[in-house]
Amino acid sequence: MKCRSGTIKVYFAAEVLRGGRVGCAGGSYRVDDGRWAVAGLDIGGTTINATVLDSGGRFLVEEMAESPSFVQEGPDKAIDAMARALDDVIELAGVSRTEIRAVGLDTPGPVSADGVLSSRGSTNFANPAWYGYDVRRALEERAGLPVVFNNDANAAALYAHYAHFGAEAAGLRSSVSVIVGTGLGGGVVEAGQVVRGAAGMAGELGHIWIPMDGLLGPDQPVPVCNCGLPGDAESVASLTGIEKNLLPHWLTQFPGHELASQPPHVAAKLVRGYGEAGDPLALKIFEQQAIAIGRLLTIAANFTDPDVYLIGGGVVEAAPHFRDWFLDQVRAHTRLRAEQAQVESIGLVPDLDMAGARGSAIAARAAIIAGPVPS
Repeated sequence: MKCRSGTIKVYFAAEVLRGGRVGCAGGSYRVDDGRWAVAGLDIGGTTINATVLDSGGRFLVEEMAESPSFVQEGPDKAIDAMARALDDVIELAGVSRTEIRAVGLDTPGPVSADGVLSSRGSTNFANPAWYGYDVRRALEERAGLPVVFNNDANAAALYAHYAHFGAEAAGLRSSVSVIVGTGLGGGVVEAGQVVRGAAGMAGELGHIWIPMDGLLGPDQPVPVCNCGLPGDAESVASLTGIEKNLLPHWLTQFPGHELASQPPHVAAKLVRGYGEAGDPLALKIFEQQAIAIGRLLTIAANFTDPDVYLIGGGVVEAAPHFRDWFLDQVRAHTRLRAEQAQVESIGLVPDLDMAGARGSAIAARAAIIAGPVPS
């Protein structure tokens, strides 16, 4: 197998579901005779992450395969980029294209269960040509393969679920994943299956209203989300929430703080580093985020009662001492009944940069096993 250079950037990450190595870092792997594989593509605002999963549940790419997404330049160029990423990751995995049965695809929402982007546009897909665009169908026609679609948060939640429980136990367990990024993504998995809902918009945990009493300071304004809701989880527990709601308030409480000299979008990205260093202003912000997530999990405990709550995002990819402090704060503000506390736990989403692509591949493999993938 030859590894291309310049097309895909390759980063090391650990195998999760089962053993097996592939690619330039671990030597080539060939799908056994009579077996098959699926691909997974995670489409973001600037990059595509891709992987390949075989019929036995082994990821055949142990690295993160990343290439430009070109979504800001519109659908035509972006769909071509997806097709190239698919070809490149198949070559990287050392399998033939004829062995690929389906492609798992995920994008940011809002998006329908069938992969039609919102008529008002989708997060990170700002070009108006995307409004109401059927991205699943377009890739299916371009690649000549069935495409199984999930939104990116659900795909990451599915991978987190399988990584936490393992392939054999995943189908017997349930989880709720909360992923803190620019927004607040998430997903609900029951018996190994993503709960998608009638319109494909279940698991939008960021847009659940949470109580603000005891979370906000005496003179702190009620935060407002980009979706228009005041006081939802994303308005607090997200990078956007820091920039638009939390940081402006706390800068008034800490006059002369050096973050005040930075543009808001820059200052918001710097807050985590200050938190790791023990800065009082930053710790106030992350304490509020932890309270918000704890209250969100408390709500989830009453409508899904999952085996595990999984937290992901930049805030838990920080220095271990800060990550542990943050998770302790989340646990302290998650109210579980005694019976729940005995059997439920709070853990971390692993390999977050790869979670979307891997979750998409898991969904595609499950669809193949269940029966013909609808076109």
